[in-house]
Amino acid sequence: MVRGRHCYARSWVTPNSSKAPPILILIGAASTGPLAMNLFVPSIPGLTRYFETDFATAQLTLTLFLVGIALGQLIYGPISDRYGRRPALLVGLAIYVAASLLAVYAWRIEVLILARVLQAIGGCAGMVLGRAIVRDVYPRDRSASVLAYIMMAMAVAPAIGPSLGGLLDGWYGWHAGFWVVSAFGASVLIFTLVMLDETNSSPIDRIDVRGLISIYGSLLRSPVFMGYTLNTACTIAAFFAFLAGAPYVMIEILGHPPVVYGLYFGLISVAYILGNFVAGRISTRLGIDKMVLLGVGLAFLGAGFGLILSMIDVVTAWAIFVPFCAVAIGNGISQANGVAGAIAVDQRIAGSAAGLLGFLQMLVAGVATVAVGYFQNESSNHASAATSFAAIIAALLAYALARAGQRRAAMDR
Repeated sequence: MVRGRHCYARSWVTPNSSKAPPILILIGAASTGPLAMNLFVPSIPGLTRYFETDFATAQLTLTLFLVGIALGQLIYGPISDRYGRRPALLVGLAIYVAASLLAVYAWRIEVLILARVLQAIGGCAGMVLGRAIVRDVYPRDRSASVLAYIMMAMAVAPAIGPSLGGLLDGWYGWHAGFWVVSAFGASVLIFTLVMLDETNSSPIDRIDVRGLISIYGSLLRSPVFMGYTLNTACTIAAFFAFLAGAPYVMIEILGHPPVVYGLYFGLISVAYILGNFVAGRISTRLGIDKMVLLGVGLAFLGAGFGLILSMIDVVTAWAIFVPFCAVAIGNGISQANGVAGAIAVDQRIAGSAAGLLGFLQMLVAGVATVAVGYFQNESSNHASAATSFAAIIAALLAYALARAGQRRAAMDR
């Protein structure tokens, strides 16, 4: 159990499903950040001409967006634990819409970069608070099922975002994407204002810097929280390792055009959505721990098979994507359950737990991406396959940590 000056030990709060908001609101709020990130990517090369700048500067519109997403999650969690989920989410959505409109009218690349950072800080509110709200209103195992459906819908943004963004950029220019996300964010804001009740029925007494350090320190020392968190972070890292290496192998080594890579990547999106659908259907029946083990076990088999094919120099499109489809299905099965396990450590600080979890996920994924870039060989898929496999091994070890923490807590009781 998490202990700290501004939270109470063993202060379980009974979830109240009567306050459950329409799931479409949670899906919409959680999708604001991913949509803004993926819709904009095809427009980055054109910014160099529009603003007469270099590609490295234009790339900051994506790099600093990711930094904003990571750091912003650390802010919303504690604020929502103190002041409530509803006001924190409304503020985040308002920032998101205002930043998107600022981006539309950006007259310098520096203004656009600032707008993107603010857009990320606003957009990550739904990612954090959607998880916390689900934990507020549903029991532990049921929350995993609901989170799986939300994550299944969120997977659509990375799947269609770049294609839709490319079409909008080609037809109307790079501004069009920001008009779309502005309208989307405004719609979510209105529905949230009208239809979302406050779900945090037991806010913490107060929050300050010392309290933040206490809360986050307690979470970092909790083997159950860290086990589930690192489990989900490592499965996400496996995906980012694949994402960092697969385009190079497909386009530069195998000579496929980018459009073919995009079609193959669609298989990964479908596989991940399928995994989340399975989790949504059976998580309540099997429970969080069996689902995590099932998902990570399947990902282990897929990543291991992919590594074997790479080591014996079988480098084809199908040898790259078919094994990783198994990883994607496994990730879809396990991730929502791992998230539910992490934020269930202490319901009174579910927001803080969700924020720290999201930050650590981004951090570990970033490390995996850098590792692939550093070790990538010009004639093989070894770096990507090995990093993905290592990440899944780490996920299994993290799950073992969570289970050990649970057993120790049960003995203490």
